[in-house]
This record gives sequence, structure tokens and C-alpha cells, in this order.
Amino acid sequence: MSLRVYLVDDEELAVRRLDRMLRETGRVEIVGSSTDSVRAQQEIELLVPDALFLDIQMPGMTGFDLLASLSFQPLVVFATAYDQYALRAFEVNSLDYLLKPVEEAQLDRALGKLERMAGGEMPRPALKTLIDQVQAALQGQARQEGLQRISSRIGERVHFIELSRVTHFFAEDKLTYAATPEKNWVVDKTIAELEQKLDAQQFVRVHRSTLVNLSFADELYPWFGGKMILRLKDPKKTEITVARDRLKELKDRLGI
Repeated sequence: MSLRVYLVDDEELAVRRLDRMLRETGRVEIVGSSTDSVRAQQEIELLVPDALFLDIQMPGMTGFDLLASLSFQPLVVFATAYDQYALRAFEVNSLDYLLKPVEEAQLDRALGKLERMAGGEMPRPALKTLIDQVQAALQGQARQEGLQRISSRIGERVHFIELSRVTHFFAEDKLTYAATPEKNWVVDKTIAELEQKLDAQQFVRVHRSTLVNLSFADELYPWFGGKMILRLKDPKKTEITVARDRLKELKDRLGI
């Protein structure tokens, strides 16, 4: 009998791609998916899937928060943009992971491990130990990387952009851009991946599609529907809508 799985990732394109790849294997039954972690938690409790394919960093409720809130413990495959440091914790816990962008070989490996766990051939990881170790590993990688610049490929040329010059990152028309005072550069990462890779003290996610460099924050003022607008210190005086579920974190970072 096929494993019943549920997919959770706040990037819709990532969910669609994983859904297609899983269906093509014919090895699982996809019982649901969501880009909203809070809604996903409710549906997972109702559907009780055998396994989750779960993004780690999401607005509203992280993958770890979602797991901790469940009344049962499904098998889990984490989707992550992190690599070497986090992978040790995944492997120690007999857990599996998918590095974004997901490739067929790693998906096949993850499905094989899920099937062995479901069949009792491998032990299931202890939830609390798993979360503690993976979180520690991710924090360790973030400290080690210390990113100072990001690349933008134009044809066969690669341009390097100092992060200190990036006012914000934004997603539009299925592309991600790094905005600088001179121009917007296309970068080969999603907003979710950037949120995991960049210094959390410098860049804060204020919307599903936007990450802001706090060094360029100039003014925050109320807007309709309980939202607020963040104006940046750039030549265009860019104004960015702050989502309500992101407002508290932004205010904390700005010290207000």
C-alpha cells in the first residue's frame, strides 16, 4: 500500500514541482498540500498522513513549530536550502531531507528511507531530539557561512553584488530580484532560501515575497486593513507593504 503524504512549503512553485515529481514516481498517495503552515496543521490533524514533506522556514509557523503542535508523529522529510552542517543532524536522526531545488536522485533516496521506516526496517527518530539537533545545526551553518555577497548571472557572465548594497529582495513573475540603488538584479534563489541563508539580524522577511535590509529602513506608518508600510532609504523611496503576521518581528528588530 502506498504511503499517504502531505506537502507543506510556503513557495507555491516548490509545492507544485514536488507534487509533480512525487506523482511521477507512483510510490505515494498525495492526500493534500498547502503553502500556509497554519492551515496545513489543521488539515494534517484531520487527514493523519503517514508522512510529511515539510519546509523548515515558513511564515506564521515554522516546520519545527508545526511538528511540535501535532497530536501524532508522522514520518518527515524536510525540505531545506541548507547543506553540510544540517545534514549531519538529519543523518544522525535517521531522518531524510531534500535540498532545494529538489532532484530526482535525492527524492528517490528519501522515498526509500520513508518506505523502510514505515515497514519497520529502520527506527523512527525521536521528535524532540530531532528538532533540537537540526535547529542547532542550521544555526551553526548560518554562523559559518557569513555571506557577504550574492551572485547574479547574465548570460555567461556572473555579477557579484555586495549584500550591504541590497536594499531588499523581492519575488515577481516567478523570478527573485536583489534591489540596489542602481538596478534590480535577478538572483537564482527563492525568498525562502534567502531567508535561511542571510544574516537574520540584517535581513527580515516582511511579506511572503519580500526580504528587507534593515539598514535601509527609513519610516514605518499605518495602512489600510491593519497593515503597515515600510519606506526605504533608497533613491526611489521604495514603499513596501508589511504583512500583519510579520509586523511584530519587524518592530522587534527595529526596536519599537
